[in-house]
Amino acid sequence: MSISELVKLPPIVGIFGLLIALALYFIVKRYPEGDDKVKKIGDQIHLGAMVFMKREYKMLTMFLVVLTIIVWLALGKETGIAVIVGAVSSSIAGWLGMYAATKANVRTATAAKDHGSAKALTVAFFGGSIMGLCVAALGLIGLGGLFMVYGLGGDLSPENLKRNVHALEGFGIGASCVALFSRIGGGIFTKSADVGADLVGKLEAGIPEDDPRNPGVIADNVGDNVGDVAGMGSDIFESYCGAMIASIAIAAIMGSTALMFLPLALATIGLVASILMIGVVKIFSGAAPATALRIGTLGAPVLFLAAAYVLIQKIGIETSVLDDIDTPLKVWLAVASGAAGGVAIGLITEYYTGGSPVRKIAKSGKTGPATVMITGLSVGMQSVVIPLLVLATIVFVSTSLVGIYGVGIAAVGMLATVGITMAIDAYGPVADNAGGIAEMAGMGKEVREITDGLDELGNTTAAIGKGFAIGAAALAALAIIVAFGAVVQSHHAAFSMELSNPKVLVGLFIGGTVPFLVAAITMTAVGDAAFEMINEIRRQFKEIPGLLEGKAEPDTAKCVDIATTAALKKMLLPGAIAVGVPPLVGFVLGAEALGGFLAGALLTCVLMALFMANAGGAWDNAKKYVEKGNYGGKGTDTHMAVVVGDTVGDPFKDTSGPAMNILINVMAIVSLVIAPLLTVNGIFS
Repeated sequence: MSISELVKLPPIVGIFGLLIALALYFIVKRYPEGDDKVKKIGDQIHLGAMVFMKREYKMLTMFLVVLTIIVWLALGKETGIAVIVGAVSSSIAGWLGMYAATKANVRTATAAKDHGSAKALTVAFFGGSIMGLCVAALGLIGLGGLFMVYGLGGDLSPENLKRNVHALEGFGIGASCVALFSRIGGGIFTKSADVGADLVGKLEAGIPEDDPRNPGVIADNVGDNVGDVAGMGSDIFESYCGAMIASIAIAAIMGSTALMFLPLALATIGLVASILMIGVVKIFSGAAPATALRIGTLGAPVLFLAAAYVLIQKIGIETSVLDDIDTPLKVWLAVASGAAGGVAIGLITEYYTGGSPVRKIAKSGKTGPATVMITGLSVGMQSVVIPLLVLATIVFVSTSLVGIYGVGIAAVGMLATVGITMAIDAYGPVADNAGGIAEMAGMGKEVREITDGLDELGNTTAAIGKGFAIGAAALAALAIIVAFGAVVQSHHAAFSMELSNPKVLVGLFIGGTVPFLVAAITMTAVGDAAFEMINEIRRQFKEIPGLLEGKAEPDTAKCVDIATTAALKKMLLPGAIAVGVPPLVGFVLGAEALGGFLAGALLTCVLMALFMANAGGAWDNAKKYVEKGNYGGKGTDTHMAVVVGDTVGDPFKDTSGPAMNILINVMAIVSLVIAPLLTVNGIFS
């Protein structure tokens, strides 16, 4: 079959993936919600999440309307349409995943009570799988559909390539803007509720986590869905599509139809591999849940790479493009380097957030909160080193094999099996919610032990997912930056990004500051929102008679409203910075300065993201390690110390850290889209 015929496959397989997700949803819905008390709690979480998403999407729509008009007028209707398609695809993926998760959490808790851990794992994993499949499927439908409609499968005339490949980049802008608002807004929501509920409930009132007397626990559980499911889904979606867009843009400059289509073809077989491995995880989950999830994590890339080898040999890559008769093999090796690197970064993250460093942090709690903070910060800093070396290795290997195209296709290799990766990651919040529901509904110690076991496993999968997301975002952003340089070079032969160029150095320093600014804004946002949350919870404990005695119900809706309002207000400024600063640098200082800006921002974002995510995850698991009875267990001074560490780590790992992933991708894709409009020296030309 020719490329013009194969180009129809990605959207078709994407539709198939959505149908599988729908089938999993109906399987989840077949499980009972539980008694009226359990159902009421589940409905409160679902309603809170839906209210937040509706309000968030309203604000996002207004922002995107303005952005689309600007893009439409400046770059043409094709790019404007692509912005809309990208935003809609990302929004639907996040909404569907979050909706399914809020239906799966209550059923997971009830399955744990009625049938035990095996059924509970099945429900939680299928709930997470819906998110994973929606991300992968809608990426193929949206981007693959545009690729097909814009005629990139057959028309290789210079005019068509220049116009339509550039139009595809608008898809990345739409997806990235949704991801930025979803991740930052959801992160502020979830951590303001979590910090407030923990500080007042655990430390001041001395009541357990997820105690139904605590007014903040419903908001905390809502936050798990809007931040860790919808936000994470949009985060991965934009990296997934960004890597494909960058590879297509580089291949267009090279003039290769096969290399242009290859990213979509790889993502297509990656989705098929993910679907197959979801079935494998289900088969093995009854006997050994942890082993089953690991089989899924490691098995999908192996299956994908085997299929990718056959695909690359058959797709007909023009050897003249890279002047090398071994081009197909070298392209496959570049893909393999990305896939292997993604697994490696995930496993390294797992060690730093679940291995001996966590026990070291827990032990430091014996001497108070200060030593917990010092040890956790040192673990976070140390955890940056090996993943950065892995990324450097991927870049070196892939570019040595197939030039600048190697960076993009390695990123696609890392992200192709996003269906199973995201499924295993989204399983974590569903299991966490199930534990909260079990506690609030008073299901008993045995049920809570089952859900806690699922939650502990979920913490590990979430840590692996965060590490994978950071590595994927870094590689995808680097691919987009490489594409940016190639596009500018095609318009301006004098363009260079040499460090001896003062403008490149100026841009480098400016770019390095932006991640720190955005991290400060998001950390402050969580602190301010948590301050309001803490005061509200304290007020309710004080003013609602019988609340602490369990004789009255808390006003949970007020806490949800506080978190929602704070999140929606505070997410606007980071979004404006991410979208607005690259054009400012590019048009004022020129393309060379913008290239330096992107390089500085990329390195700082990756360092900050790894440091904050891993330090936060390690603090969280150190707290859980103590709560299992180690070093005195709950209620001791050691426990109080590690709770403080966990509280500081919450916005690290779930708000500011994840914001770095999206920040660099948004700035990179905006720069790529405006690249043809830039001059080398800006207004100083």
